[in-house]
Amino acid sequence: MPPRQQPRRISRELALLGLSQIKSHGDKLEQTDLNELVLAAVRTLTAEIRETLESASGEVSRADERLLSSDTRATNVKSAQTMVREALELTQSAINRLAIVIDFPERLQLASQYEVRQYALELIGTVHRRQKEIEQTIGSALIDWQLSRLAKIDQDILRIAVSEMLFLDIPHKVAINEAIELAKRYSDEEGYRFVNGVLRRVTDQLAV
Repeated sequence: MPPRQQPRRISRELALLGLSQIKSHGDKLEQTDLNELVLAAVRTLTAEIRETLESASGEVSRADERLLSSDTRATNVKSAQTMVREALELTQSAINRLAIVIDFPERLQLASQYEVRQYALELIGTVHRRQKEIEQTIGSALIDWQLSRLAKIDQDILRIAVSEMLFLDIPHKVAINEAIELAKRYSDEEGYRFVNGVLRRVTDQLAV
């Protein structure tokens, strides 16, 4: 039998994927049920899958045009191969996202659904209510960069981690490790390394 899932880890995923979909506050947020959270997460992942597959399709079309060029040269063939490789990587990313969608129901069944819902809503509510303070903290840890320039998923991973550090009494090390796991699952290698670096600078600043 698969191991019991950690409710808070699933909560963080639902909060991450639901932040852009769930805008309600206060009592309205408290009335949000687990099905709404899952639906918001699935909608976010579906949009990402669609966008990724469209990008992959575009790369294949560009490669096809290069190969069918009347004056095919070695450089065209090489660039076409690069485009096809990028298309395959994008397609794999879409497949990974699809696997996450399929994985959700089982993972929820293997966790305390009450705890999952409660902590996911607490995270979403905290990020919305304390957005200014959270973003100021992140901004002070960014070196020659702006939060708005980061990929949306990386922005939200940072917001969730900092909200846990500042307002939810989560040990800094735990918040960082969980953020890295989210980044590995939903971002890329460059993204999770960047998230790690920013959060470690946040903890250094909070320790002063």
